[in-house]
Formats: sequence, structure tokens, C-alpha cells
Amino acid sequence: MLPPEERLVGSQLHRYIRDQLYWVLHAPRQTGKTTFLQSWAREINAAGTAAACYVTVERCQGVTEVEKAMPNIYEAISTYAEWYGLPVPKTDRDTPSSMLNKTLTNWSKLTAPKPLIVLFDEVDTLTGEALISFLRQLRDGFATRGVGKFPISIALVGMRDLKDYITAAKDGVAPNPGSPFNIKEDSATLSNFQKDGITRLFAQRTKENGQQITPEALDYVYEQSKGQPWIVNSLFKRATMRVLDEDSTETVTIDHILLARKQMIEARETHLDALVYRMDDSRVRKLMETLITGEPDPFIAEGEAFRLCLDLGLVSAETGKSPTIANPIYREVIARQLTYGAQMALTEPEWRWQKPDGTLDMDALLREFQDFWHTNSEAWEVMMKYPEAFPHLLLMAFLQRVINGNGRIEREYAAGRGRMDLAVEYNGSWDIIEVKLIRQGKTFEGVMAEGKKQILRYRDTFAPTPGRRALRSSDGGPADCYLVIFDRRADKPAWEERLQWVVDGEVTVVGG
Repeated sequence: MLPPEERLVGSQLHRYIRDQLYWVLHAPRQTGKTTFLQSWAREINAAGTAAACYVTVERCQGVTEVEKAMPNIYEAISTYAEWYGLPVPKTDRDTPSSMLNKTLTNWSKLTAPKPLIVLFDEVDTLTGEALISFLRQLRDGFATRGVGKFPISIALVGMRDLKDYITAAKDGVAPNPGSPFNIKEDSATLSNFQKDGITRLFAQRTKENGQQITPEALDYVYEQSKGQPWIVNSLFKRATMRVLDEDSTETVTIDHILLARKQMIEARETHLDALVYRMDDSRVRKLMETLITGEPDPFIAEGEAFRLCLDLGLVSAETGKSPTIANPIYREVIARQLTYGAQMALTEPEWRWQKPDGTLDMDALLREFQDFWHTNSEAWEVMMKYPEAFPHLLLMAFLQRVINGNGRIEREYAAGRGRMDLAVEYNGSWDIIEVKLIRQGKTFEGVMAEGKKQILRYRDTFAPTPGRRALRSSDGGPADCYLVIFDRRADKPAWEERLQWVVDGEVTVVGG
């Protein structure tokens, strides 16, 4: 573990207590919020100057009625008060609309002369009238807060910022300055691990049993996770306790981390499964289509969908860069999920797709895909949940169906790139595929010329990195490049004109 308070952005913990402030902490799931809250509560109590209690209201998930939610919250307060060795407050169960307010008032009297600090976790599970009542009762006590009167500091913690809870509770209407919690001081968040943090994290393992890790393996963990705490821990745990024996002191290498990554993705652990669940959300779907296709969208950062995906940790928007999926692990999991149904529907390939040396025969594979696209695309498209990204997803499903087990696909996609780039590795040999769309007003020749420049630039900048090794074809030369162009114009020409196969310099162009 690393101290989560080191990663708090926009927060001054000592000030919240000193100045008696109420505040919000929001960050994606499994980034360390609960760990931070519980450890901070213990630190406050150990100092002896205040009484602090962590309380999760997760038991209220799906409960919108005030009459049901408030007794549940009271039970949670009572349970955690006992766990932290604090006095258990009494309340009037007959008045749900003021039950929380009275509970916190009575609790403050019981902890006096120490001021009371309450850290409410999983607040995003509250919805509708239950959420509004919860916030109003806190606001009602805010003006009288003080020792023996009402908690001097309250934290509301969840995945999303408070204004987003209120907007959801009001059926999409944004909060006004008179909203039920206009008393908050700050909205803080938790950042991901930095590179040095990942190094420090594994150093704890080295100190414990002497096990080392190579710099290349550490770099690959950061590159694949972008510091997402759950991914970092999962890769380390699998590498040291499953790929290697739990008691092993063998040095962890890039190959161990590669295998751990493969296991983690295939197992689709709870964290990744929760991510996949979001793909059916219509707001997430629209944003994902934009990212997968790379189509320009000047309004992508506006509206609730983008904020939702940011708060979920699903996308990142670094300064000066286009919005993109937050890390390569998420990119892989999302692509696999969105293409899984198509993969299962594809028959096992009976045509030749391997060369005599065991490497991938990409020419044969893409010619077979062209035939499949011609025969099936129109019927399959009407059944897809992601129609705008249908060509990209079907091609990836086709590739995945063939290479499963003996290869992998690295995927690059982001808003505004105008393309998707795939690097396909199979039995040590690489091929590069770029996917582009012809939209209304564009021509095949124009898109091809643009795509050729992009794919060669991508190949040249696709330098060897940890886990990638040298980017070479089976004969040891530069990776073969394929530009796959899908015609999506309303007045697209007949199939005979669209199905093209052009070898143009270093790039094979596949039209469909």
C-alpha cells in the first residue's frame, strides 16, 4: 500500500478540521478512497483531539424512499460508531425527514468535549428523494455545527462530484446556487500512482522477502496501467503469487508481467467486469463510438456523458491531448467485450491463415474478411449496439477469432485521430493495420492518400517498448502495413467498386 493522502488533489486535510468545513472527495472505484478515509479516521482518533468515524451508506443502494433510506443510514452510523469505539447515538425513528439531523446532533453531544468528524462513503449510492433529504438534513445542521452541537466537518465520498448526484436526483436538471449542499468547501480527488510510486510499492515486497523486479518490468506496469492503483496491484499480485510461486524470490521480469496481464484480462476480475457493465449505458456508448472511430467531435467534452466517463476513470483527458481510453488494459478489455458476441458468432476458420513458418498470413486473412464483409455486413450491422463503430468492431472480432492464444492486438484509438491503429503480433511477427472510414463528401483516393501517410508515420513511431520488443515482420524487415478503408457514405458505389485490393508502395490498401 501507498499512503492515499499523498495522492489527494485539491485538498487540505488539516484545514477541513481547523476551519470546520464540509467537503467532497470523488474518484473512480478502487483508487484508494476507502483506504484513505479509514486510515485518516484512525489517525484523528489516535491524536485524541477529535472523534472521527467512517460510515458507508452503501446499504441504501437502490433505495429512493426517504422513509426506508434514513433508518438504513442510522443503522450504518450505529454499526460504525461501535467499530470505532465511539458512543452510539439515539434517534427518533418516527421522523425520517429529520432523523439524520437529530442523529448527528445527539452524536455530537455524546462525543463532546471532542468535536465530531464524519466521513460518509459511497454517497453516490443514494438517489432521488433519499439523496435530496440526506443533503438537506446536513445543510440544516451546518449553521449550528460545533462541539456538542453538530459535526464540525463532514466528507461526502463517491465516484462522482456532488453536483452530478444532484443533477441525477433532479432528472437531469443542473443544481442552482440554492441547492441542498451549497455549503461544500472543496471537491477533491485522488490521482493515480506516479512512476516512482509504483517503484516504491514493489520495494515493499523486496524489503519483505528480497524479491527484485527489473526496470523493464516496472516500466511496462506503468505503461499498461497509467498508474491506476487496482491494475498496478493486480499485475504485481498475479506476477508474484500466480505466475511465480508465492514464496518465490525469483526476479520478476517483463515476461512474468506479460503473463500476469494476459491472465488478468482473460479472468475479467470484478473491477474490469464493472467497467464492462458500463458499456451498455447509452451515454457511455455514444462517447465510446467517437473514441473507437476517431471521428472529430468538437462537442465531445461537453455534457454529462464525458463527465461520467471521466469520473468512472474510463477515459482520460490530459492537457494538450485528445480524450482517450484511460489505459491500455481498459482499451483491451473494452474491445474484447464489444467484439465478444461477434467472435462467438464467427465460425472456426477453415481457410489458410498461417504461413509455413507459423506466422500470420495477413493477406489471406484480410481477403477472407473482405469476402465476409461483402456477404454479411449489412445483415450484421442492424444487430450491433455500436453501429457507428461497427466496421472497426467486426474487423477486430475477425482478427481475435484467429489469433486467440498465440498472439495479441495492441490498439490505439482516441477522439479526433480520424482512424484506429492496430498492431497485431502473432508468433513473434508484427503486422500493422489502420482502419479509416469514408464519410460523405470524401473520396476513396483522398482517404487512401491520407491513410498511407498516417500508417507509415505510426509504424515509424511505434518504437520498441517494454513488452513490445522490436516491431518486425516474419522476414526481419519492417512490419507489413495494411490500410483498411470502409465506405460509409449514403451514396456509396456498388460492391464491385468498393471491394478493392491495392498494393501501393509499402502499404496494402483494402477497400470494403
